[in-house]
Amino acid sequence: MDASKFRQAAEDVPPSRQNLLENRWDTSVAAKLSPPELLLYRSNLLGSDKRVTNFGGGNTSAKVTAKDPLTGHPVEVLWVKGSGGDLGTMKLDGFATLYMEKFQSLEGFFQGPESDAEMVRLYSHCTFDLNPRAASIDTPLHGLVPYAHVDHMHPDAIIAIAASADSRALTQKIFGEEIGWLPWIRPGYELGLRLRKFVRENPKARGVILEAHGLFTWAQSSVACYENTIDIINRATQWLEGQSEGRQPFGPQKSAPLSAEKRREVAAAVMPRVRGLISKNVRKIGHFDDSPAVLEFVNSGKLDELAALGTSCPDHFLRTKIWPLVLPFDPAKETVEQLIARIGPAVEDYRARYAAYYERCKRHGSPKIRDANAVVYLVPGVGMFTFAADKATARIAGEFYLNAINVMRGASAVSTYRGLPEQEAFDIEYWDLEEAKLQRMPKPKPLAGRIALITGGAGGIGIASAQRLLDEGACVVICDIDRDALSGAEERLRTQYGKDSVAGCWVDVTREDAVGKAFSDLGWIFGGIDICVSNAGIASASPIDETSLATWQRNIDILATGYFLIGRQSFQLMKAQGIGGSIVFIGSKNALAASAGAAAYCTAKAAELHLARCLALEGAVAGIRVNVVNPDAVLRGSRIWQGEWAQQRAEQYKTSTDELESVYRERSLLKRSVYPEDVAEAVAWFASERSAKSTGNIINVDAGNAQAFTR
Repeated sequence: MDASKFRQAAEDVPPSRQNLLENRWDTSVAAKLSPPELLLYRSNLLGSDKRVTNFGGGNTSAKVTAKDPLTGHPVEVLWVKGSGGDLGTMKLDGFATLYMEKFQSLEGFFQGPESDAEMVRLYSHCTFDLNPRAASIDTPLHGLVPYAHVDHMHPDAIIAIAASADSRALTQKIFGEEIGWLPWIRPGYELGLRLRKFVRENPKARGVILEAHGLFTWAQSSVACYENTIDIINRATQWLEGQSEGRQPFGPQKSAPLSAEKRREVAAAVMPRVRGLISKNVRKIGHFDDSPAVLEFVNSGKLDELAALGTSCPDHFLRTKIWPLVLPFDPAKETVEQLIARIGPAVEDYRARYAAYYERCKRHGSPKIRDANAVVYLVPGVGMFTFAADKATARIAGEFYLNAINVMRGASAVSTYRGLPEQEAFDIEYWDLEEAKLQRMPKPKPLAGRIALITGGAGGIGIASAQRLLDEGACVVICDIDRDALSGAEERLRTQYGKDSVAGCWVDVTREDAVGKAFSDLGWIFGGIDICVSNAGIASASPIDETSLATWQRNIDILATGYFLIGRQSFQLMKAQGIGGSIVFIGSKNALAASAGAAAYCTAKAAELHLARCLALEGAVAGIRVNVVNPDAVLRGSRIWQGEWAQQRAEQYKTSTDELESVYRERSLLKRSVYPEDVAEAVAWFASERSAKSTGNIINVDAGNAQAFTR
């Protein structure tokens, strides 16, 4: 079916099509797919474009014939996106499957919207083929519509119409009788019944716009449903572009944006302060967005007015909270220090406002008030910060608020933007079904919400430590002076753990400006720091009378001065946050046990160890713990052992480099080799709350060396 046959010219449609969705349906691919696979194909196509729906938003369905595993007879089965899935990335196991006959029999149990929770529990009794995927609250919005295929999307262009004061009239003006309109009602069985009634009364309609919510479309084939959805979104997009041309929906610009470099500097200074204030109980990760759409909004004259109205689509405010927090700032006249000074009062005011909202709207049996801190923070001239329990959720919250900005722009250009009424927003935010979904979420990992920086991050111990902290749920920035090794390590870790959790940053730990830049990047990329693993290192060996001043100075520069610079910068950032932190120095057995022919290395390592003890004394009052891991003879994966150091040590022990690991193993008390993962285990212990009562301590990871016993 060619969607172009439905496409009609709306009033004032401009010729530009650059923002229109492309029909990406490939008939050669679709021809090879089973009916459930066709549904997945359609879902992935729609969900892969944020102009159609955002991460986790929207749902799709298909009613297909399948063989009943109990009787062997053909039955009609509803395949519908299950609870908690994402259309763009889901697989077949992301769909719930229900016997249509059983599902249709549930109508007699419906006793009004207050019975939605009970209805959802009944859906599991309709499960086809023992499918463990839970059906969502939106299931009746698909099962009760008498079409084989149904799409429910949240496109910005459609929600801009749906969230307008003139929503119904605009829908009629753009689509005529092809697309209907229904007033706002919370998703659930009642909405499903109203959709069914609309379809029965309007057999020629191709879909319906739900006030303040989104779009429903339907068809009797998967390709027709897909093309129908794309066509309706494109027509809304074209119409809005035509009406918006030459207008200033956000009013005249009030502030001019700072330069890109300055915006990041401000974000790096402000985000840790915000993070510290909102992470007293649960640590948060930040995300920064200064895209053109965000800057247009935060610099506009209507920022305060529109932000106060809150978001409209339920998917938006479930991710972003009902309103953002606007931090007043005049980038042309005020300093960053002035902005920082008003963060604390602004955060307290927001908490009080949110608590008052809860008290006004709570009902008998409402769940207890949740985190009263804002998720979205808007700063004129700078951009948007979002905070959540993990980086992906913070980023996605920002994407959802960007959707809300697009909606406000479109609605304000053609009508008056309206947020969802406060009580309606509360009833969804504190819905018992949403509460149940939160309760089903897996327990956070031990280091969830923590941010770690690792120097020497592209080496064996650095990569192993990064992997260990990432396994425990932390976000990690690896730093290294070797750009090629850093790039390779970053790519490897991002492939393994995802792009949200890992970042790479070049740094020369001996340069004050480079260290400052690394910590600044850490501030705006993730929002702060909780864990610093100072691991950059070199090694050298030579008799004292053959040791050059340059060799001596290089050891001191990297292993003493470098650790001082990293430690000092960690202290500054951790104190700015006010929530403590853990600093781990990667020392060496040689910090405790002298070795002949390695005076420069041993002395620098001893200085590093004593520096850690001094920092432990200073940091305790601020909750900053400083500890040392002393490895020995970690050959595997180490770039230090790939150079002269291995040859020098082999000569010292009168052996070959190939036999060096065996020599060290046999030298140890336990007769065991030491690997990067062993060191990383000690790092993870010091980084976590498992060692919350330890500071100024040393863990030797050397398979036993009596000379290095600390007492």
